[in-house]
Amino acid sequence: MITLSSDFGTPYPAAMKGVMLQRTDARLVDVAHDFPRQDVRTAAFWLREVLPYVPPAVHLVVVDPGVGTERAALAVRAGDHALVGPDNGVLLPAARELAERDDATEIEVFEVEYADPESSTFHGRDVFAPAAAEIHEEGVENFHERDDVVATDEYEDLHFPEPELRENTAVGEILVVDDFGNAVTNLPGNLLDGRESVQVNDAQAPVARAYAEVAPGERLVTVGSHGNVELAVNRGRGDEAFGLAVGDEVRVA
Repeated sequence: MITLSSDFGTPYPAAMKGVMLQRTDARLVDVAHDFPRQDVRTAAFWLREVLPYVPPAVHLVVVDPGVGTERAALAVRAGDHALVGPDNGVLLPAARELAERDDATEIEVFEVEYADPESSTFHGRDVFAPAAAEIHEEGVENFHERDDVVATDEYEDLHFPEPELRENTAVGEILVVDDFGNAVTNLPGNLLDGRESVQVNDAQAPVARAYAEVAPGERLVTVGSHGNVELAVNRGRGDEAFGLAVGDEVRVA
């Protein structure tokens, strides 16, 4: 299996699939092609949450604001998985999570060398898609033996900010907002244990296990599937109701 993730929308993913299907008969599975444009951190967050539920595979990821520059192409081995994409940090959070779930001791990062591509604006088609197909054919255990794959310890990493947990207040940040308008924080879900309501910045909101535990249109605070504190509205948008956007500080007391 090869999974595909990008911020391309359409029709660009079809070209990547065509390139790969000329080189492999792997099953191609789309994760998402509607990640926010050029938003490396948001893509990295969702990949970390989604890819651990996929069987061993090669994961092609193209969210690449630096396309056409001298930034490297990477292949990261994480347990039984390999991730292929640009050297901008987008691969690393998912790779670490995959390695941990596969009980691997650590990730291994390789630079994939490539000749001048046909296009300086579409490395997804000309660089990363061929690399993903070839790595799939070589096998996750063996692709590092290729002459054009070189181990490296110099690469862009990406870590999500840690919350500040004080005695009576936790200070965190909105990491992402999903398509439902749920505002996902970096605050751990156990912060809500035993609480019936909390103060979120200047607003009081009930703590609920499910969105429908409050009336339609009412705010709530819950623990999302990612395990973090999430600000939501039953049948509405939490980001708008709480007046928060990605990157904003959030205080919970």
